[in-house]
Amino acid sequence: MKPEIITLDGPAASGKSTAALVVAERLELPFVSSGLLYRAATHLVLSHDLDPEDAAGVLACLADHQVELIPASRGNAVFIDDEEVTDRLHNDAVDATVSKVSRHPQLRSWVAARLREIPGPFVVEGRDMGKVVFPEAAFKFYLTAPAEERALRRVGERAAALDQVAEAIRRRDTLDARQLESAPDARHIDTGGLSIDEVVAIILEEVGQVGKR
Repeated sequence: MKPEIITLDGPAASGKSTAALVVAERLELPFVSSGLLYRAATHLVLSHDLDPEDAAGVLACLADHQVELIPASRGNAVFIDDEEVTDRLHNDAVDATVSKVSRHPQLRSWVAARLREIPGPFVVEGRDMGKVVFPEAAFKFYLTAPAEERALRRVGERAAALDQVAEAIRRRDTLDARQLESAPDARHIDTGGLSIDEVVAIILEEVGQVGKR
């Protein structure tokens, strides 16, 4: 039997997104990236030149638009008002603003509600999936790694230099501190020095499945 829900939480660039993708593929389950909903909200904030600190303005903007996340075994697609915006959600501007937007409790509730509408089973990654959104999940994992190593992983994806990326990651960790609290029953995995295959093997062993190569 396939597990209903598997959650992978952790800070930025901890490897949770890639690991969740591979785990979902190996288990033939849909993959859900909760962070894309936060990024979609941030994209709207930037597009409308809104103050990211203004929770009421952010929620009012969301109410004026239809945001849809479509999960799949390989990647997710995000649509705003029937237009796909997936390729616009990962850039330096969104990176610099998403924590300011996502820390609003009302927005986190909006994201949680959207995620709970998705029928299981699936593998979901995020910040507080196991602790807040899916506390009933059958398997919960929390991935982490030192900020410097996470910066090395991300520097190839961004235009900024390594020291700038590392500082941005540390700043985001501070802003996301409340969301980054692990579920008490989550299995912690330090991904520092581990390959994705090694991380996936740990998760699949815990779930009781045999990975397919």
